[in-house]
Amino acid sequence: MASSLNLSLTNELRAFVDSRTGDSGVYATPSEYIRDLIRHDMEADITLKHVLAGLEDIKQGQMSEKSILDIADEF
Repeated sequence: MASSLNLSLTNELRAFVDSRTGDSGVYATPSEYIRDLIRHDMEADITLKHVLAGLEDIKQGQMSEKSILDIADEF
């Protein structure tokens, strides 16, 4: 079930959101735009966690003989 979230924006932020939405924007509604921003942030968070885990592996001396392209092909 979806829930709502109310937030306050400065005039400058609201104008920016408005420029991204509606007939002249990429998104139909401000809600659609905000949901997409959150999804992108979630993806960035996952990427950061993977990078940090990789750095921890390096600290622990856990290396792979595979290239980054080999590892990427596994996904």
